[in-house]
Amino acid sequence: MSIKIAIDAMGGDHGLVVTVPASIDALNKFSDIQIILVGKEDLINAELSKHQYDVSRITVQHAEQVVEMDDLPSKALRNKKQSSMRIALNLVKDDQAQACVSAGNTGALMAVSKFVLKMLPDIQRPAICTSMPTMTGHVHVLDLGANVGCTGEQLAQFAMMGSVLAQAVDDNPSPKVGLLNIGEEEIKGHQRIKDAHALITGIDMNYIGYVEGDDIFKGQVDVVACDGFDGNVALKAAEGVAKMISFYLKESFKKNLLTKLVALLAYPVLKSFKAKVDPDAHNGASLLGLRKIVIKSHGGASQYAFLNAIAEARLEVAKNVPELISTEVSKLIQQQNKLHASEA
Repeated sequence: MSIKIAIDAMGGDHGLVVTVPASIDALNKFSDIQIILVGKEDLINAELSKHQYDVSRITVQHAEQVVEMDDLPSKALRNKKQSSMRIALNLVKDDQAQACVSAGNTGALMAVSKFVLKMLPDIQRPAICTSMPTMTGHVHVLDLGANVGCTGEQLAQFAMMGSVLAQAVDDNPSPKVGLLNIGEEEIKGHQRIKDAHALITGIDMNYIGYVEGDDIFKGQVDVVACDGFDGNVALKAAEGVAKMISFYLKESFKKNLLTKLVALLAYPVLKSFKAKVDPDAHNGASLLGLRKIVIKSHGGASQYAFLNAIAEARLEVAKNVPELISTEVSKLIQQQNKLHASEA
């Protein structure tokens, strides 16, 4: 099966100098994909001319406008209908591509994606989901900022969508799912978290209960569901801690000749450590709950990071993630209806 992926080539902090070579890297790595580069045609062709690639597997689709990183979502939606982001999503809507990858403005991408592609039946809100490194591998965390003030039903849907994603992309038949809370005791936390706990407990999911912030990284849970405010804080805090550790390591190794020598001896260990916690290796957040597949790359992504976002899109297409989510969430809705009926 050939998988076509539409790339918002103009999006992100770096634009074409990252998206074009990363797309070529993806073609070299995966023999089953084709790429549609969407953006200003003359600029894309100029960047392509610097590289060797299979011309039969890359198509250029012209787009006159660009969604800037500081554009309001409403502006992108109303005034930039000819943007590279919008046209890339239109290609997915019209089945000319099976997924869209963009490093552009997150708010704009979410707003335009919801408008163009629509939500899956029964999904109340979409969620941003990405994987984060743990002591034993990685964990899928959602929502990471698309929704603030979620209801219990919405949190339960996030848990279900995360569970389906983990089953599909990790080949994990029974991923462990937890709800992020300020403690593991059932009496703790907001009412919406307690409501989600009650809903999830009654459905067919490997639900392990509440987890705290430090549990995210221990490797004892595969999916963590949370409100977008909480998830975004957790993500940014983790990124900040990783940068702080890197800073202090570099400072310590640069102190004198002896520490520089120690750094040389420790280089293989440090290289291995960096590879395990490198956010570039986990780049590519899924916008779950949409009818089609949209992957959000970090705005400042490197070529390697953007390649990983394309790889995530390819994998989700191959696993047919939206259809799996639709099937499982319908079961959750049935469970909610039964619960409401029993309470009436």
